[in-house]
Amino acid sequence: MQHLVSEFSAVLLRDLDKLAAEIRLFEQEENLWKTKGHTSNSAGNLCLHLVGNLNTYIGAILGGSGYVRDRDAEFSLRNIPKEKLLEQIEEVKRTVASTLERLSADDLQKPYPQQVLGYEMTVSYFLIHLYGHLNYHLGQINYLRRILE
Repeated sequence: MQHLVSEFSAVLLRDLDKLAAEIRLFEQEENLWKTKGHTSNSAGNLCLHLVGNLNTYIGAILGGSGYVRDRDAEFSLRNIPKEKLLEQIEEVKRTVASTLERLSADDLQKPYPQQVLGYEMTVSYFLIHLYGHLNYHLGQINYLRRILE
């Protein structure tokens, strides 16, 4: 089971690297803050949302980091420099890694401390949810980058 903790960490960190790569691939920085068609969130806002989400649910709740989320700002802030977004991704990677390395296999089977989805779930279940959430928005970012550039 301890191996499972390492696997959760590995896939989250791998895909946070993919998030950073997607952000770097934006050739025109202003495109980070644009939408197209019926999309409602820009790649920059989705990036802020993913960072805030992981800082909250892994860093603050599982790790006791003290992070305080401003979810509204994740969707309302604009024109944050690409380098600042990349720094935030690196910071959340460190938070995810340090928090998950402190989890035991037994911790994965404990109830997640909050009922975020409206029902009780284990820590491992919620980590799977967070991984899916990261990838859902990562796909949106990739799509926006390709249609805007």
